[in-house]
Amino acid sequence: MSSGKTSHYNRYSGGSAASATAAIPSSPSTPPADSSSGSKMEASFGPTFSTVAAGTKAEGTSTYKQHRRTPSSSSTLTYSPRDDDDGMPPIGTPRRSDSAISVRSLHSESNMSLRSTFSLHEEEEDTEPQVFAEQPSVKLCCQLCCNVFKDPVITTCGHTFCRRCALTSDKCPVDAAKLTVVVNNIAVAEQIGELFIHCKYGCRATASSAGGAAASTSTVAGKPGAYEVDPLGCPFTIKLSARKEHEASCDYRPVRCPNNPSCPPLLTMNLEAHLKECEHIKCPHSKYGCTFIGNQDTYETHLEVCKFEGLKEFLQQTDDRFHEMQLTLAQKDQDIAFLRSMLGKLSEKLDQLEKNLELKFDVLDENQSKLSEDLMEFRRDASMLNDELSHINARLNMGILGSYDPQQIFKCKGTFVGHQGPVWCLCVYSTGDLLFSGSSDKTIKVWDTCTTYKCQKTLEGHDGIVLALCIQGNRLYSGSADCTIIVWDIQTLQKVNTIRAHDNPVCTLVSSHNMLFSGSLKAIKVWDIVGTELKLKKELTGLNHWVRALVASQNHLYSGSYQTIKIWDIRSLECVHVLQTSGGSVYSIAVTNHHIVCGTYENLIHVWDIESKEQVRTLTGHVGTVYALAVISTPDQTKVFSASYDRSLRVWSMDNMICTQTLLRHQGSVTALAVSRGRLFSGAVDSTVKVWTC
Repeated sequence: MSSGKTSHYNRYSGGSAASATAAIPSSPSTPPADSSSGSKMEASFGPTFSTVAAGTKAEGTSTYKQHRRTPSSSSTLTYSPRDDDDGMPPIGTPRRSDSAISVRSLHSESNMSLRSTFSLHEEEEDTEPQVFAEQPSVKLCCQLCCNVFKDPVITTCGHTFCRRCALTSDKCPVDAAKLTVVVNNIAVAEQIGELFIHCKYGCRATASSAGGAAASTSTVAGKPGAYEVDPLGCPFTIKLSARKEHEASCDYRPVRCPNNPSCPPLLTMNLEAHLKECEHIKCPHSKYGCTFIGNQDTYETHLEVCKFEGLKEFLQQTDDRFHEMQLTLAQKDQDIAFLRSMLGKLSEKLDQLEKNLELKFDVLDENQSKLSEDLMEFRRDASMLNDELSHINARLNMGILGSYDPQQIFKCKGTFVGHQGPVWCLCVYSTGDLLFSGSSDKTIKVWDTCTTYKCQKTLEGHDGIVLALCIQGNRLYSGSADCTIIVWDIQTLQKVNTIRAHDNPVCTLVSSHNMLFSGSLKAIKVWDIVGTELKLKKELTGLNHWVRALVASQNHLYSGSYQTIKIWDIRSLECVHVLQTSGGSVYSIAVTNHHIVCGTYENLIHVWDIESKEQVRTLTGHVGTVYALAVISTPDQTKVFSASYDRSLRVWSMDNMICTQTLLRHQGSVTALAVSRGRLFSGAVDSTVKVWTC
């Protein structure tokens, strides 16, 4: 009997997750890589970017290098996208392990640093020149702006674009899908960070963009004709990720004279020599009124006669004291502003509390009389219920609703303990008195229910939660969250075959007419059983949600999904009837000689007449999802057992549709049921299997 599965425990949360990483298309016409590929990252960023750019050190430890310009070397900053067959070797870095994607990469100060927000207004346009030492690969080019990726992100369509391009464009140029940013593409960002560029202080505006002052400063990197290499500038090429570090200390960085802004602009390498000759050196006490301005020689002579030099300690102490007083005053101002803000909030809260108190008093006055009326009504209802209970008891004693029989009371006779996680499914092999239980610990345990009452063996083979078990002949079939079905030989208790059955977790299994039926997300697959092999015969579609319940009875298959039970003809594999229900998803189904019974997510048990397909009753009593149903039939009566999230089992008499017993022994939600020779087995989230008998 297959068991129900519920969202209370996120039983399918890990089974159907799809990879969020996608390959970068080489051109707009190239389709995106298959998102189901298990080696997607290797295919995208492996062999294509596995060679080091020419001129770098063999160890890959250098972040910048001396650039030797030759007549044949490229002097342009930018590039345009090219085809892969133009003869240019791919630009990249050695393959890196996953551990190389570090916190340093995520918080790099380079232009390729990854941002933590998707807001467009928080991104700043990068207007600094980018002259690449060698032309980058087209695979590192955004298909929207045709530039090297800046802050690359993966979108919902699986392609990679610049973050700004993705946020400002409506549709993907490859498949016209709507663009929504999913995640930063760290691998591509690190590939781009390893590209070598010329220092910005070794670049200049090209002739085409020199016509205006704004052309050299506002041109976006990557536009043809924006910048070129300046032969008189910085001769170094550096990795894009180390650009800020180099340019902050570059000898060719323009600086201003600290003594007088009127001095002509200088390079960092020339600053020290300029300071020795500068004629605008001021006295360090100029802020106190000293008017001296001169060169280095006269500066030292002036300090010997400056009237403020002898008072410098006093003046410094005075400055320090004044600074401390300013800080203290600022802190006091902040404290006063904070207190005023708190006072305003407290006043508003007090006013609100007064209004709420007045409103509550008004409501209390209005409802006082109503409460008195409700109390009287409750007392009348209680009296009517007592009369009704007395009437039912009288009918029970008279035998009208079925006599009370102490021999029909089910009691817990034992507990199987051994699983390390919740038990989700049970299956009985009556020939050998064996009970199989599947669990979140990814194992199937085989229990002897006749002689030793111990675990005979633990079957291991699944990589996910075991959700479904089914027996056909001497074969055991197990379905799992790893999307596979494993075939086991019951005689040897050995695995004989593994089938990749679905793209999502296998929720339920049932066999009939030498066929195996497996349920998953919006699909039921029908397999022909050929020895130890399973041959896919047909896939039943048209289902609206997870198929968590499957039952085969005579020539019909019953499947449960969201508020629907579909009845299929097993011979033609066509849907012959649909039962609409309420209460959310159908988690369990049972079929008796006269009724179809289903348990739902919202605590209800619905009963239909098997012939007319008319709903005859809704059974209530559980306060949680009804995970599993089981049937024990005798010539005299038929009993249905229900297992629920509320940790209880209930016994229902199908003769009068009433609950005759509630079984409470499990310490967690009861998720699975199985019956054999008048015995009931129940599996629960408390990792145990209990045995119940009369």
